[in-house]
Amino acid sequence: MKISLEDTIAAIATPGGVGALAIIRVSGNRAIECVDNIFSGKTSLKKSPTHTIHYGKIFEDNQSLIDDVMVSVFHRPHSFTGENSVEITTHGNPLITQKILSKLVKNGTRLAEPGEFTKRAYLNGRMDLTQAEAVQDIITSRTEASLKGARNQLNGFLSKRVNSFREALIHMASLLELELDFVEEDISFTSPKEMDVKISGILDEIRTMCDSYAFGRVMKEGIHVALVGLPNTGKSSLLNYFLKENRAIVSDIPGTTRDTIQEELQYGGLLFHLSDTAGIRQAQDLIEEEGITRSNQAIRDADLVLFLFDAQSGFSEELYHHVQDLTDEIRMIRVMNKVDLKLECDSARDIDVSALTGDGMNELLEILKSRAISIHPYTEKSIVVTNIRHFHALEKSKTCLERARQSLEEQLSQEFIAMDLREAIQELDEIIGIVTTDDVLNNIFSKFCIGK
Repeated sequence: MKISLEDTIAAIATPGGVGALAIIRVSGNRAIECVDNIFSGKTSLKKSPTHTIHYGKIFEDNQSLIDDVMVSVFHRPHSFTGENSVEITTHGNPLITQKILSKLVKNGTRLAEPGEFTKRAYLNGRMDLTQAEAVQDIITSRTEASLKGARNQLNGFLSKRVNSFREALIHMASLLELELDFVEEDISFTSPKEMDVKISGILDEIRTMCDSYAFGRVMKEGIHVALVGLPNTGKSSLLNYFLKENRAIVSDIPGTTRDTIQEELQYGGLLFHLSDTAGIRQAQDLIEEEGITRSNQAIRDADLVLFLFDAQSGFSEELYHHVQDLTDEIRMIRVMNKVDLKLECDSARDIDVSALTGDGMNELLEILKSRAISIHPYTEKSIVVTNIRHFHALEKSKTCLERARQSLEEQLSQEFIAMDLREAIQELDEIIGIVTTDDVLNNIFSKFCIGK
């Protein structure tokens, strides 16, 4: 996306379709002038102070009324983009917004590209790259946890910490390079021990941030949960109870579920991706065999596994060991279903439930939530890495710092250590956008919606 900051851009910022209101955004040097040319109100927008709202009308070229509008005026640099900006609020009829947009284009604006308003905010220094990416995450967040994480990133939690790392590393690298200039005088500005302590401290924090990505992915994308068990243990009934609808076919005939059924459930601020798998047994035909193969893969891919058995058939040690071979013990929750049958069962389990009556189901949801959080011991208030681009850059920075420590231990020339520190700094620069290629920027902002 090749753009010019000299252009004045316009776009509809609200979702398509009919609604009560719609907003058209305009940004650029001539934004206020362009809107003023089509706006009829009591005062000229060009003479209006920043952060003021004005009522008026917009007319067709033949002077027929398009709509009554409210216009908000923002003078640079005190706007989202850092440029002169205007927001036009109209009635939410697509015909009205398209007519106004056409008039703006005739008066010197061009249609904005996806993400161009936020890209301008970044290029004009209103936010760094991690904050710009957080804008998209806020828009697309589907749970309370992911929304809070995105809000923390927009508030600068991540960028402030990354900035503190790079400033400390720049200081160390500068001292090393200064010593190289005075190598003949044998002047030292820092000791290897002192430098090792500082690098180790930063390295520990970066490792913690890299480790947080597992929780960050869960917070952003959701937790994958596989419902696993013998045929007729109530996996489909459990899924239907969670969803409050008959999503999966329930039958007394074993092997009813032949394929993996995937649905979503929000609970406790987290998103759970539930996979109702085919009952695992000796396959009766090729179709069931393929279903069981998919069940095994679902177990491997799952963050958590609900291992179901019922009070009638009891606990299958053979199947349990089979599942253990495909996942970690900590990821498994043993659930005994059909407790409404009032049968005695001494099998070990984590919870008793009845998908028919609902007994124990709320407690099971609480266990799912607590187990998901315990596997990834972070909260939404922590500095959590949710973006794979940030994760890869931190991993590379970590490798550079580990190499720098190794060079210190081996008492190599300070040139090698300084070079490793500079490479680590470059990776941190990539995260917050101090040094970023056009290809990376285009890839990031092309994923935004038009008007943001």
